[in-house]
Amino acid sequence: MDIQEELARYTRAEMDYWDFSGVIRIIQNGSVIFETSRGYANIGFSIKNNIKTRFNIASVTKQFTAFAIMVLYDKGLLELDGKAGKYLPGNMLLPQEITVHDLLSHTSGLCNNYNFEDNFYVYEDRLPYNKEQFFRNWIIKKPVNKPGKEFNYNNSNYNLLAWIIENVSGKSYNEFLYENIFSRLGMDNTIFDNGKDIISGKADNYLHDYDVLVKVPYTNNLFSIGAGALVTNCDDLWKWYKCLKNKEILSEQAYGIYLSENKNNYCYGLERHNEGGRIKYCHGGDCIGVSAYTQYYFDEDICIIIMSNTESIDQYRFGNGISSILHGRQAQASRRQESILLPPKELQKYTGTYLPGKIHIVQKDGKLYLVRVNQDIHIRLYCVGKDSFKRWYEEQQLVHKLIPDGSTKPSVWGYELISKDLI
Repeated sequence: MDIQEELARYTRAEMDYWDFSGVIRIIQNGSVIFETSRGYANIGFSIKNNIKTRFNIASVTKQFTAFAIMVLYDKGLLELDGKAGKYLPGNMLLPQEITVHDLLSHTSGLCNNYNFEDNFYVYEDRLPYNKEQFFRNWIIKKPVNKPGKEFNYNNSNYNLLAWIIENVSGKSYNEFLYENIFSRLGMDNTIFDNGKDIISGKADNYLHDYDVLVKVPYTNNLFSIGAGALVTNCDDLWKWYKCLKNKEILSEQAYGIYLSENKNNYCYGLERHNEGGRIKYCHGGDCIGVSAYTQYYFDEDICIIIMSNTESIDQYRFGNGISSILHGRQAQASRRQESILLPPKELQKYTGTYLPGKIHIVQKDGKLYLVRVNQDIHIRLYCVGKDSFKRWYEEQQLVHKLIPDGSTKPSVWGYELISKDLI
């Protein structure tokens, strides 16, 4: 079996099993050796995904934001070791120790607003966007550690970088990226999704509520500026890959910095991994109803692109399976663990409120559902062992141990069951 046949066999089996919706393109030595699409860009109008469909790429956006900062660096408009606050508007005061490099490398020590107790995630991020208020209420909180000491992946770092781009250049984030990156590379299908403009050919995003696909709840994309919400397609990501491989736009020195590894294998908007002497650059993107992944082997001229408008498949595992085939190794298939059928009475002990208004578990028709997103979304769970559950429709490695070893009380993500009622 040749490599194209092996790629086709592997990807088809994985996409069918996990009901993947999206596109895959694999390029080697300047030629597309495999590409495919599956699922629907718009279920309501029965519009299928195709290789030209545009997708939200979530945190894959970060490599573009970091590159834009390096454009400013090459122009002599900022210093990477300079105080980040120097390049922000005067009403945005950061701790003086935080540098631009700290933001790029996720070592700023800033508080991360994506946690269960706060009301930002799928609550305040649905509201009208006010940059100053967003900064004041959700970014400039008590730091979690000193700048430069620890790696802490945090979207706030890249929100701040987007605002630095705007403040230093005098242009909007989208305008600066278009003028300095997208237009120069012919990336005509790439744009920041501000939630208002009509983007032709863009896939809607879906997830399962109970056992039915629904459109994802609305959130205001402006809160993702710099950290996510770029929309693009396979053609443009290939052009982007060639820019990085051939070192276009930036100086040699800037590329050396951009692609250098810092803490936790993180460069600037990209991860760098040494696989037995083979260097891989990659980055994924995850958001509600969105999964994306790019993987680059510059020395071997290999580019792997995965974009999806659901969260069904683990794109990181899938991408690594594809690269295994390209490197002559066996790609392991991923399957659900065997489901253990529990009677409704047994399931009932897990149901109730764990965090009021935010984390609940309910039972319906003999199935268990984790309730998230302000009680809007019901995620089906299935039993894989004693008090252990996984998500049915999403390939995730996480096992929810609903009654931890040594405990008698159910808990989810560290939050104990506090009421059998939904509150």
